[in-house]
Amino acid sequence: MAELSSAGGMEFKPKRQGSSDKDQFDNLEKHTQWGIDVLEKYIKFVKERTEIELSYAKQLRNLSKKYQPKKNSKEEEEYRYTSTKAFLATLNEMNDYAGQHEVISENMTSLITGELTRYVQELKQERKSHFHDGRKAQQHIETCWKQLEASKRRFERDCKEADRAQQYFEKMDADINVTKADVEKARQQAQLRHQMAEDSKAEYSSTLQKFNSEQHDHYYTHIPNIFQKIQEMEERRIVRIGESMKTFAEVDRQVIPIIGKCLDEITKAAESVDHKSDSQMVIEAFKSGFEPPGDIDFEDFTQPMKRTISESSLSNSRGDGKSEPKFGSKSKGKLWPFIKKNKGAGPEDFSNLPPEQRRKKLQQKVDELNKDIQKEMDQRDALTKMKDVYIKNPQMGDAASVDHRLAELGQNIEKLRLEVQKFEGWLAEVEGRLPPRNEQARRQSGLYEAQNTSAVNSCAQDRESSPDGSYTEEQSQETEMKIPATDFDDEFDDEEPLPTIGTCKALYTFEGQNEGTISVAEGEMLYVIEEDKGDGWTRIRRNEDEEGYVPTSYVEVYLDKNAKDVYKSLQKISE
Repeated sequence: MAELSSAGGMEFKPKRQGSSDKDQFDNLEKHTQWGIDVLEKYIKFVKERTEIELSYAKQLRNLSKKYQPKKNSKEEEEYRYTSTKAFLATLNEMNDYAGQHEVISENMTSLITGELTRYVQELKQERKSHFHDGRKAQQHIETCWKQLEASKRRFERDCKEADRAQQYFEKMDADINVTKADVEKARQQAQLRHQMAEDSKAEYSSTLQKFNSEQHDHYYTHIPNIFQKIQEMEERRIVRIGESMKTFAEVDRQVIPIIGKCLDEITKAAESVDHKSDSQMVIEAFKSGFEPPGDIDFEDFTQPMKRTISESSLSNSRGDGKSEPKFGSKSKGKLWPFIKKNKGAGPEDFSNLPPEQRRKKLQQKVDELNKDIQKEMDQRDALTKMKDVYIKNPQMGDAASVDHRLAELGQNIEKLRLEVQKFEGWLAEVEGRLPPRNEQARRQSGLYEAQNTSAVNSCAQDRESSPDGSYTEEQSQETEMKIPATDFDDEFDDEEPLPTIGTCKALYTFEGQNEGTISVAEGEMLYVIEEDKGDGWTRIRRNEDEEGYVPTSYVEVYLDKNAKDVYKSLQKISE
């Protein structure tokens, strides 16, 4: 920009080129202001980018939080599968991904917008100073020019006055009518004017030399220096905005490796998805522990005396491995007692669940109780330490104030331990580590462990297939009772009721809330119509309208001796 004042460029010569230097300053002032506006516009652009990054990071965090599983909820349990674990890892990585966009925003704010904002303020002050110096130099040269013009006009005026005085003197001297005194006066006036002209000439010459020197310094020193400073200022601005643009890209580039790691972790989590493992978890979670139903025997109605009764859908072969005949002519002689979900609160020992599910629930309950015990013990230990501190330092507190709470914690721990023992007992029964509570009764019925279904079915066969086509009711008075028509027993409407094979006593109260079960009260006596086949359930009857299944561990069974005799007699007939 210094070249703007060079001889080959735009020269600033007073009057001859008007106020060209002033015009150049106006042009440069407009251009530098435009440069500052560009810089401020870029700052605004980066600031809006940082706001977008923050907003994007916030939305990503909210998205990740929205789909995170809630603590202590059923949804949290679902995240044990590999596919859901991979999804959870994706959510966590997206949270870290959002953090990198926050880093972008923070770095751009500190390295670009903050720095450029301070630089713009400094740039404005520097620009103001340079143009102030330029205006000052312009005013100085204009003042020198005005002084030169004034000296020149005064010299011109004095010269004209001296010429007029000289002409007047010569006129007076030539006029013979003018007195000698008037001529002398005119001569002196001419000499005075001439001297004044000489003084004005000397002053004008001095002023002119001074102006020429000032003008030379102005156009060859002061103005070029100012233009040079403005040029350097403008070039620094251009370099600074270029560096800021480079920083803009570097800030993004710095987080690319971390973002790449986040994406790599998401890929790794996706590759860890194992469909076989997830399927096995589903199997482990929902397997019931029941054995599949056995084959259904062919019922030959053309030979009434040799007709066999179809096997129960739940009974399996025992002893010699042969399938056992079962009372009833339909495959649903004994339905699984877990057809519908329990709509209310189930029994405390989860006896309404299948064996495997019951074991898991009991184990879960034991673990929860142990955790509660540990929490109570931790609180007790903390209070004990606090009490010791109070004893050693009475000024810190009253040691007796924690005794009541310690007593409560002791009682709570004892209650929880009793609960643990109770659930561990049930768990031991399910896992077969301890004998069932009615082991004595089971020993009493041990003779029928592998033969009871055959006895009952033989009894039923004798009852339905006597030689004269009829059957007697001498074996039990309960054979005339009808099974209530429920969803569970829809297919028994056309069948005769099962005969009783003994009695039982309820050892505990059982709330039968599942389809096919029956509620009993502790100490209640009931009829046994079907013994436990290994699935943990015994079928009983209260009266002609009520029958169903109860957990075998809840009752003590007494089999009828007559049932044994009938079984033996039927065996002889079949032989």
